[in-house]
Amino acid sequence: DGSEEAELAALRAVDLAEKTDSELHVVHVGVVPLFLESYPGTLGYERRIYKQIEEESRQRLRELSWRVKVAGGTVAGSHLRMGAVDLEIVSLAKELGADLIVMGCRGHRGIRRAIEGSISDRVIRHAPCPVLVVRSHERAEAFKRSALLQGG
Repeated sequence: DGSEEAELAALRAVDLAEKTDSELHVVHVGVVPLFLESYPGTLGYERRIYKQIEEESRQRLRELSWRVKVAGGTVAGSHLRMGAVDLEIVSLAKELGADLIVMGCRGHRGIRRAIEGSISDRVIRHAPCPVLVVRSHERAEAFKRSALLQGG
């Protein structure tokens, strides 16, 4: 998704793939707005919006694949998916027979997390393999401090 955590996850995946002599696949999921999925054909311009989201997603995938290569990784496959992020990641992992999913987590908290849940939580629950969730150092440190202050 272009976040700091996604970038860190990509770097961690490159490192792991190199150390274990494993294939590295890169995936980006374009998120289709709910109204396009819920009311197909009712707006008249939904196909144009979908194509725009798809092209932006394709560009983001190219950028991510390029960053992985710059970091010294070899991309065995680049995969563009459109839809619900968690479902598409799990589906691709099953198709590829993945041994590990590496992903970032922004760490939404409070009401937003209660309402939306966490994509990484949903991937963990449904993945056919282990999932490594990478958080930014700053967020991890802030979480540790917060837990210590709360007696956790």
